[in-house]
Amino acid sequence: MLVRPSRHYRQRGFTILELLVAFAIMAISLGMLYRASGGSARSVGDMERYQRATVLAESIMAMRDAVPEEGWAEAGQVAGFDWRVASAPYPTEVNGPTATLLHEIRVVVSWPQGGRVQQLELATLRPQKKPVQGGGRL
Repeated sequence: MLVRPSRHYRQRGFTILELLVAFAIMAISLGMLYRASGGSARSVGDMERYQRATVLAESIMAMRDAVPEEGWAEAGQVAGFDWRVASAPYPTEVNGPTATLLHEIRVVVSWPQGGRVQQLELATLRPQKKPVQGGGRL
């Protein structure tokens, strides 16, 4: 007796080709998910450094509430951040003996990040210190 294969033969399970396609799709999906989560972690680190640079620049500006007549020029390094302060007289429309002289203060903080140097610059105005009356002697 000769048995012929049935035309209604049902396949059970997956073929090797279907398994390979499924694994390829899964690998691509996991790779994209890994990149997305890695990018988010990098962004958080970048934002933390930017925030620390901002706090440093604001702290340096808060060191003085007035600028000496000769100006303010300083530089330093703190926790991997380089900073520098420079001032210049700021022109005002009001001149005269009672006018408050102003200086423009610029604080620049820089730090290495991802093979490049990032930089933050803050600027503000501060009054010039008034000379001490009576020669400054007590």
